[in-house]
Amino acid sequence: MGCALRKQERIYEDQALLAAQTHFSLEDVKSLTELFKKLSCSICNDGFISREEFQLGLFRDNRKHSLFSDRMFNLFDSNKDGLIDVREFIRTLSIFHPDASQAEKIVVAFKLYDIWQTGFIGREEVKELIFGLLYESELILTDDIVDVIINKTIEEADSKGDGKIDIEEWNNFVAHNPSLLKNMTIPYLK
Repeated sequence: MGCALRKQERIYEDQALLAAQTHFSLEDVKSLTELFKKLSCSICNDGFISREEFQLGLFRDNRKHSLFSDRMFNLFDSNKDGLIDVREFIRTLSIFHPDASQAEKIVVAFKLYDIWQTGFIGREEVKELIFGLLYESELILTDDIVDVIINKTIEEADSKGDGKIDIEEWNNFVAHNPSLLKNMTIPYLK
């Protein structure tokens, strides 16, 4: 009995700490913990969300390969061990909270688009992101149209003219195109 009570106290302390470190209330953290439990046992009941469980939670299908799903999973898996624990889950979701600052969202969006984690977004990354988006939305555009989109994006964002977008340029680009952060807020988290 005493051991179970200590475990409950630790869970409560962890939840209170997560509430203090994020944009969530204690009640929100408790609800998100329950959601985490449901997701983490959808394939294997091990207390973690695997890449397959994450994909299943996003798309209701764990077989469809998705650049977006992979990038999101990598964002949530902050310790890069191939699994998402409850703390990673809640801390990362906090970035998508309506009360999270635009500065937080800009940095995270940059990390999502910096596919090769080089500290900048290059032309090939923009191309891969566009093709991934087209594939997932089942849209078909000619290579010429895709090239126009890529060229326009690089032209507008790459103020230094070096063929790549760094975090400073990304920040300025987002300031002029705030709709780029539209998907960085989940209104239901409020």
